[in-house]
Amino acid sequence: MANFFTRTLLEWHENSNTRTMPWKGEKDPYKIWLSEIILQQTKVEQGLKYYEKFIIEFPTLQDLARAKDTRIFKMWEGLGYYNRCKNMLETARKLTAAGGQFPGQYAEILGLKGVGSYTAAAIASFAYDLPYAVVDGNVNRILSRFFGIEIPIDSGIGKKEFGELAQKLLDKKNPALYNQAIMDFGATVCKPKLALCAQCPLEERCIARKINRVHMLPVKEKKIISTNRQLVYYIFEYRKKVLVTQRTGGEIWNNLFEFFLVEQEKELQLTPARIARYLQHLLPKHLYSINFISKLYTQKLTHQNIKANFVSIVLEQRLLLPGYRWVNATELNKLPFPALINDFLQNDKMHFIFDK
Repeated sequence: MANFFTRTLLEWHENSNTRTMPWKGEKDPYKIWLSEIILQQTKVEQGLKYYEKFIIEFPTLQDLARAKDTRIFKMWEGLGYYNRCKNMLETARKLTAAGGQFPGQYAEILGLKGVGSYTAAAIASFAYDLPYAVVDGNVNRILSRFFGIEIPIDSGIGKKEFGELAQKLLDKKNPALYNQAIMDFGATVCKPKLALCAQCPLEERCIARKINRVHMLPVKEKKIISTNRQLVYYIFEYRKKVLVTQRTGGEIWNNLFEFFLVEQEKELQLTPARIARYLQHLLPKHLYSINFISKLYTQKLTHQNIKANFVSIVLEQRLLLPGYRWVNATELNKLPFPALINDFLQNDKMHFIFDK
């Protein structure tokens, strides 16, 4: 079974796989690392344009290390999971300070911030032809189905078993080729939904196919529980500037910018009276007027469902808040914001007084 699996997968990759990506066949560890960081929690179709943009702007590790945080986070907008971006910057600067060489051993690569076993195996095999098997959702799905394994892939036992099996199946002489083959196979044939079993070269020996359990494998023991959040952003405007702050503290959207935020316990219709109640500790009523109230905007994160309204408040005098700063339209366009706020800015920014 093992020999058949590995041999067939490599033959498929050589004869049938037409999936092209700019990092395939790449040997520069910096570019491989960059592509893998971008593709963590991101589909290839979405990550591709970001990879190309970063490679053009920062062709070397040193170029990335010298860039300003705000510029990098602005380029990262829309990719989500912003800790990846923060870790990427820290790693680039640490490696550059240490001489600018990317580590060439698996253990050293694994020690880089933001790099787990999958990413380390990918870099080690693609850049240095080291014999380490990649194990991610694609790989787990293929192995679970082909070998009929019903151990939950997210359990401690499951992670160990799938990791050991993946390493056993790896072609030690061609680790980069094999790893690329199994990743491409999971993305194009043995897909999460609507697997192309009729076109699969492994079909004749696939246990899940024989017992009609393709759609039930792999098994997960943990289910994602989502929480609902209701946000109201107050956009304070004064003399063609707006008030913004940078998020800190490790919560969602860490290091990105936002407007003054009030979080509600439940969704409520915004009225002038409610707005006055929210702002009573900040501003007397005679010092502001309500410019407009936006429609409801939504964003779905892995563990959170977020709804938000935006309220434009025109001030009669400058408001000073710790941790906030006033920016004009040009400065605002250079700051990185969460996708939710960017969605609003693209649709409703014409209501701002500094754009009139």
